Amino acid sequence: MTHDNAAVLLSVHDVKVAYGGIQAVKGVSLEVREGELVSLIGSNGAGKTTTMKAITGLLPLGGGHIQLAGKTIDGQGPWDLVQQGLAMVPEGRGVFTRMTIVENLQMGAYIRDDNAAIADDIERVFTTFPRLKERRDQLAGTMSGGEQQMLAMGRALMSRPKVLLLDEPSMGLSPIMVDKIFEVIQEVSAQGVTILLVEQNASRALQIADRGYVMESGLITLSGDAHEMLHDPKVREAYLGE
Repeated sequence: MTHDNAAVLLSVHDVKVAYGGIQAVKGVSLEVREGELVSLIGSNGAGKTTTMKAITGLLPLGGGHIQLAGKTIDGQGPWDLVQQGLAMVPEGRGVFTRMTIVENLQMGAYIRDDNAAIADDIERVFTTFPRLKERRDQLAGTMSGGEQQMLAMGRALMSRPKVLLLDEPSMGLSPIMVDKIFEVIQEVSAQGVTILLVEQNASRALQIADRGYVMESGLITLSGDAHEMLHDPKVREAYLGE
């Protein structure tokens, strides 16, 4: 599906990030248009997660600019960014382990006060993630990694984000759960949510994306149509193990 005429919702321009004295991100530019699912792939240590942390205000920029829906968001904290429509599901999920599933979802809506609509959105999350509905009163910490990943995604959706950032959602999950998570990401995308997906599982990420970016050693080295990249010999050799 092409989104060429859609508005750019997230724009990362020449971003640099130094992390522990090392230049981890050396001038990265990428964009995500409204309705797109964009995958950022690359080997471990390429700077993908650092880029995500810079976008969400968890790490300071050493240079460059980040814009959300045309407004510069450099230097703002995660709290401010959620209010402006940026939600992130971090690597490692970060669910509230001592709260129930419903309480976790309610936490995702903490910036909202439209209680009836919040209740509707919880039901919508349960439709997307039936497994969560079955366990709605269970403590999040007692669930499997894959179920926690679903909960973290559902919680992020509760803020009704303009852009949803997913950082390594398949990491550490069983193959069956990986299948399920990618299915759910496609479903959320089909509902019209704009997504930037950082993922080490390059082939799976490109299979469901509209466009892709390849990151190596802190730089974007390749970008384009995800389907074409999936069949690019360079990408196949480097990331798809062929």
